[in-house]
Amino acid sequence: MEKVIKAVNGAFMEKNKGVTVNLNLTGSGTGIQEASEGKCDIGNSSRKLKDEEAEKLDATVVGLDGIALVVNPVNKLEDITLQDLAKVYSGEITNWKELGGDDKAIVVIGREDGSGTRDGFESIVMGDKEPKYAQELESTGSVINAVATTDGAIGYASLANVDETVKALKVGGVEATEENIKSGTYEVQRPFICATLKGSDNKLVKAYLDFILSEEGQALVLAQGAVPVK
Repeated sequence: MEKVIKAVNGAFMEKNKGVTVNLNLTGSGTGIQEASEGKCDIGNSSRKLKDEEAEKLDATVVGLDGIALVVNPVNKLEDITLQDLAKVYSGEITNWKELGGDDKAIVVIGREDGSGTRDGFESIVMGDKEPKYAQELESTGSVINAVATTDGAIGYASLANVDETVKALKVGGVEATEENIKSGTYEVQRPFICATLKGSDNKLVKAYLDFILSEEGQALVLAQGAVPVK
C-alpha cells in the first residue's frame, strides 16, 4: 500500500500543480482511526474495514493484494490447505513431516500487532484459533529475510514483495498470481482501501479517489505490484 500511494501521490501532484498530498506512514489501524477522528482526509489501509469502523467511514477499494505464504526454498512442500495453515499458525501442527515434508520443526513467523498484513491474514485464515508466533517482525522485508535464512520457517508477505530467496506455496491448490487474485480463486487476499468520513464533500479528496480509479491511476497500482480493480 505504501508503494502504491507514493506513486499515486506523485502523479496526482504532478497533474494538479499547487496541490500538496502529505503522507504519514503508519499501520492500517492508525490510518483508519485518524480518518474516523477527522485528523486526516484519507486513511489508507491494507485490510477491509471492520463493521464498527464502517459505521463512520466509506471504503474505496483501489487495489487488491495477495498475501503469499512463503517458505524456505529447500522446503519440499508445494501446497497447503487453509485448514492446515490455521493449524500451523495456532501450533497444532509443529513439524513439516505432518504435512508431507521433511522431519523438521516449523518456525512460525508473522508481522507485529497492528500490521494490516497480519490482520488480513488472521481474519482470512485463523477463524477462532489464536496464532502462536515464534517471531513477530515489523516489516515485510524482515519476514522475507527470516524465512530465506531459516530452513523450517513459514511466513506471510504481500505478493509484490516475494522474491527468489523464498518459495510461495499454493493454497488449496491455487497459486498466488494476479489472475487468481482478481478472480477470487486465491483465497488469501486483501483489499487496499482509502477510507474517508461518510458524508464528506471534499472535492479535492473526490478528485484524488477518481484519479486512483482512472486508467492512469490503476496502471500505477499495477506497476507497484498490486492488482488493479478496474
